[in-house]
Amino acid sequence: MVLNVAQIWSHGVELAISLGILALLVLAARYAIRKTRAETLQHELPEREILSKFVESHTRGDLSDAEFRTIKTTLAEQLQNELRDDGQTG
Repeated sequence: MVLNVAQIWSHGVELAISLGILALLVLAARYAIRKTRAETLQHELPEREILSKFVESHTRGDLSDAEFRTIKTTLAEQLQNELRDDGQTG
């Protein structure tokens, strides 16, 4: 089978369009992943900061062992509930 210049050109254009569409899809997926990761990190930081503050208070002696365990358990339950809710909606 012999291809003439017009056929080669046509296949080249189709290939270029296909690669362009693929590149756009990859960029869109990359953007979506980065945005999702950023939102996840922003959501996780406050819980970590809150727990860190309670750890500091406990270390200084401002909180008893029982109070610290109660706070830690409560935060863990809230986080598990949020994760469970996120899993159901998305």
